[in-house]
Formats: sequence, C-alpha cells, structure tokens
Amino acid sequence: MKIHEYQAKALFRRQGMPVPRGLLCRTVEEVGKAHAQLDGAVSVVKAQIHAGGRGKAGGVKIAKSREQAEQHGRALLGQILCTHQTGPEGRRVMKVLVEEGLAIDREFYAAIAVDRKRGAPVLLASSEGGTEIESIPREKMLQETLHPHEGLLPFQARAVAYALGLKGASAGEGAKVLAALARLFLDLDCSLAEINPLVLLEDGKVLALDGKVTFDENALFRHPDLEEMRDPEEEDAAEARAASHQLSYVKLDGSIGCMVNGAGLAMATMDIIRHHGGAPANFLDVGGGASVERVTEAFKIIVEDRNVRAILVNIFGGIVKCDLIAEGILGAVKAVSLEVPLVVRLEGTNVERGRQLLKESGLPIQTAADMTDAAKRAVEAAR
Repeated sequence: MKIHEYQAKALFRRQGMPVPRGLLCRTVEEVGKAHAQLDGAVSVVKAQIHAGGRGKAGGVKIAKSREQAEQHGRALLGQILCTHQTGPEGRRVMKVLVEEGLAIDREFYAAIAVDRKRGAPVLLASSEGGTEIESIPREKMLQETLHPHEGLLPFQARAVAYALGLKGASAGEGAKVLAALARLFLDLDCSLAEINPLVLLEDGKVLALDGKVTFDENALFRHPDLEEMRDPEEEDAAEARAASHQLSYVKLDGSIGCMVNGAGLAMATMDIIRHHGGAPANFLDVGGGASVERVTEAFKIIVEDRNVRAILVNIFGGIVKCDLIAEGILGAVKAVSLEVPLVVRLEGTNVERGRQLLKESGLPIQTAADMTDAAKRAVEAAR
C-alpha cells in the first residue's frame, strides 16, 4: 500500500526525524494562507500523488509570494499530472503540500528496501540525491544490511553518515535519521522507506526533504491506523475492487486476461504467455480457496478491461477440487455474458470430472491439456 508524501512525513515526525514545516491544502485559498502562515519569503508547492518524478513533471513549484503560491495552487489542483511513473494517463492532483523554503547546501539519498538475495532489509545511500537518483546503479550505492530485530546498528549509521561526507554534529544528526528510518521500516512492516533527498542545510542541520513509504499489505492487519491512510482516489479502481473481494489483481497492458490460483502459478502463466508471443492483460490470483462468488467477480473484472481479447484460466485443484472449480467457472461465464474466447486448463484433484463438466456445458470453452497448450490456444485466440 502506498501513501502520500505528507503522510510519510507525519510518520517520519512521529519517529523523531526532522522534516520541513508544511501544511496540506485542498483549495487555492488554503495554499495562499499556508504560504503566509509559514512566515517565509519562499514556499514550495508540491503536488500529492502516488508517483515519483513530480519535480520533472512540473508538480513541484517555488513561490516567492502569496500570490505566486496561489497561482501555483491553481495550476496544480484539479489538473492531471503526468510523470514517467504515471504513464500518459497521469494522475489528478486533489491536494498539495505547501512547505517552507530552505537554504540547502547538499542533497543525499537514503532508502531501505528488502534485498531478496541477502534475505534481509538493506539500507541504500548515495551522496547524489535528488531527481537523477534513478540513473545511479544500485551496486554503486552504499549498502548496509539491517539487523532483523535491532535495525541499523549505531556503528553502521555513523559509518554511512561519514561516507556520505557529513562531518561533526551533522554526521551525528544524519546517523540518527538513518537509524530512525530503519526503525520505521521494521516497526511498520514496510516494503520501502525512502528519503529523496535527505538534505544538509547551510546551518548544518540534516532533515528529510521528501519521503516515500509503502507497506506490505499482508501485514496491514497489524496496523489498522495505517490502513486509514489508504487513498482510494489514487488506486486503480479495478485493483481496489479486487482487493475488496480478496483477489490479488494488477492491471497490465496486454490482451490476454489471466485468472489463476496461486501467485507462483500466476507468474508462470504470464511467463509462458510471453514465451508464446502473447501479452498478459493482468495478474490475477483468486487464491487457493476460490469460491464461485470470487471466481465470478474475477471474471467481471477481467471482461471489463477493454484490452482483453481472450481469457486464460489456469487452475490447480488442490485445496478446492477441480469439479468445484469448473462449476464456479461455468457459473461465472453465465453471469458475465462472456464475449471473448475462453481457454481453461485444470489440473489436480477430480480433474477429469472438472473437464467433463466444462465439455458438457455447451458453452464456448476451450479446454487445454497442459500449460503450453493453454498458452498457445490463448495467444492464437487473442490474435
């Protein structure tokens, strides 16, 4: 689950990390008042959307007067902002964060993410923060593996701070920020906790100028307060709808809709579609205990995607038997008035009975013998 910058900074502040003073605004009038309330000659008006690259896309603007702040607010609020992460469709800006202008000496980068090879969270840091951070290869960044319980140990935090070029009291402040970022990552079950940039001010202070935090949705049951930070307006409507029905769904840009039980099998299904020249339109995992209702909802979500020209259902009947899965598929097909070709591959307990039900249904369903056969049929049907 993603959250906005202003929400990430609220979590930073709660963790004891210094951040700029700022106010969230939803109207042009509020933007003007915020500029005046911050008591500075300069403020920064920042679009709040769930995407990076806002600065390059014109979503971060400097205001040197109340009038100019209101002008920036008018240019951003209610408008579509397109960045390299949003794609051409962009995201509508519904709120902006107005922050105090600061005298910055240097910019750095700091983030914590899970390293699958190490099997542990890792701190990534660079002396080159800001908008060009994505051009820096990960292997060229400073890296420190976190202790699974203690987080970033004091000697690690100090070593990274000095390696970034911080000195004296600034190095101490930087080390505290890095340690706090690590503690936040572990305590809140994050998948990413990022500060870009982490800045050294001209007066020697160190603070988080920007923040990005995402959470492992599988752990949100432990953090009901974080669930309240979810912004439905920033989420894909189909993905949010799928989540409400306990479906794992991610929209892609292909033409073959996929419905699979199990994340690993879903990934393999998408791979084999690609291998045979097709392109998956989605990732959709209905889970091991797929019910008729859940399968029906999954079908509805897939067929509402106008790019879908064929559907591939790939189910392994383990927890739920194949004949029950087949009954669910037949009920779903009748419920959604399917108008695109459907290929079904079943395997597992009661598979012969499941295939027989599909064959005798009289519905236009192609049954496949294995994954290769299923992928070939789906790719051909989509063409």
